[in-house]
Amino acid sequence: MRWYTADFDAMSWHDVGVHGFRIVENGNGTAELQLDLDYILEWLNAEKEGALCFRIAQATLQFHEVFGLRFSLDYVACSAGMSPFSIDRIRRESLRMPNDRGDDSVCAADGPWRWRIDLNWPEGFMEFEATGFSQWMVGEVIEQNAQVLDPVDRL
Repeated sequence: MRWYTADFDAMSWHDVGVHGFRIVENGNGTAELQLDLDYILEWLNAEKEGALCFRIAQATLQFHEVFGLRFSLDYVACSAGMSPFSIDRIRRESLRMPNDRGDDSVCAADGPWRWRIDLNWPEGFMEFEATGFSQWMVGEVIEQNAQVLDPVDRL
């Protein structure tokens, strides 16, 4: 399964665990920013005692032609051990100028964008400019009651 910039409004990254990130240089001053995720495809109500279950798959989220990256992640402030950090939400703002008619509407896939990834644990954020993103599943979908995959279920 794959998703693209045009799918942004239909997607959610709330409580998605991030196990790692990678910067791949493009050679033109920009880079591809890759995040190794446990993507929550669906939040399910469990049959017993109202507990939540999740359909999760390991996935890669890649932002294209990234420029101006700012990244803050603070495990010290929460006095916590090391574990995957968790996304609260991903926001974007168009960097396109309105056209000559004053029409500022843009296609859902049109970039460039200013992106902000707010983290809910530990405290932090990522901000950058990018033309868009693509995301694809790396592993099989697993249904479980935890929001992060067990290491044995990750590739």
